Amino acid sequence: MKSRRPSGRQFVLSGCCFFFFFFFFGLLCILTSINEVLLQSLYNFGRLPFPALSANAKWSIDSHIIENSSSNDTRILLGVLTLPNKYERRQLLRLAYGTQSVAGAKIDVKFVFCNVTKDDERFTVALEIMRYDDIIILNCTESMNEGKTYTYFSSLPEMLNGSDRSDPPYHYVVKADDDTYFRFQALVDSLANLPREDLYYGFVIPCESMDPFKHYMAGMGYLVSWDIVEWVRSSDIPKQTLKGPEDKVFGQWLRDGRRGQNRYNAKWSMYNYPSAKADEKCSHELWPGTIAVHLLKTREMWIDTLSFFNVTQNLKTSKLY
Repeated sequence: MKSRRPSGRQFVLSGCCFFFFFFFFGLLCILTSINEVLLQSLYNFGRLPFPALSANAKWSIDSHIIENSSSNDTRILLGVLTLPNKYERRQLLRLAYGTQSVAGAKIDVKFVFCNVTKDDERFTVALEIMRYDDIIILNCTESMNEGKTYTYFSSLPEMLNGSDRSDPPYHYVVKADDDTYFRFQALVDSLANLPREDLYYGFVIPCESMDPFKHYMAGMGYLVSWDIVEWVRSSDIPKQTLKGPEDKVFGQWLRDGRRGQNRYNAKWSMYNYPSAKADEKCSHELWPGTIAVHLLKTREMWIDTLSFFNVTQNLKTSKLY
């Protein structure tokens, strides 16, 4: 029996089948390559050296201030010194500070810690920077007695002085603990009649003292004017004493350098959370004139404090809840 030769139509169909087979095979190879690149990029991003990430954050801080601040507003940088693994505390503070509205001021909250060394923290912090852009990563040792405070203040001028502005990026810089809650409007109102130069502001330690020239400001949260930040950067005095109780050391720098001659003791508007201990002299009951509450160590303390100040009073009604 003679074999039948394929018709022209069969040749066309066969050619189409081969064409589509190789087309889809090639497309599949391309998509696989793209996915591999994306997955590798994501993996590499989680392993990026954080000086690159912090450099990006530095740029965004500067540009954010330039675009969104009025020349008449008081500009404050509130740096919360914390640890990379305290993600839940940062989220709580983002809520507590993000719902506050302030008249006559621009306040930026940034979370500050030293080099991130653990892979899981690198990835989480990278996502936080992408989402919130509110983290500063310093090149330092994560210890409050090894120079972290010095690195924080001394790094800011280089981070922020990159624009053509004639005035400073911030009028004031705050160094705060992550267990302190600041009430922004009360803070801004207290600064209304204070100078914007050579200012050292906070809660004087020891608790019994009311003399800011004899003693120093507690680490719960103190504020200095921008010229002092630049002085810390340029002076040799801080470099001579980098180790030790850092808030006490900071006060010693100012005394030795004769800086911070405008001093403001914010007692009793700044204080520790109410304590039942008889010897707790830095503490008293919550009251409406509060600027800052310190030692909020538990979730219950935070809820009690935020409830006292009725922070959810502006919650809008909705059918969704």
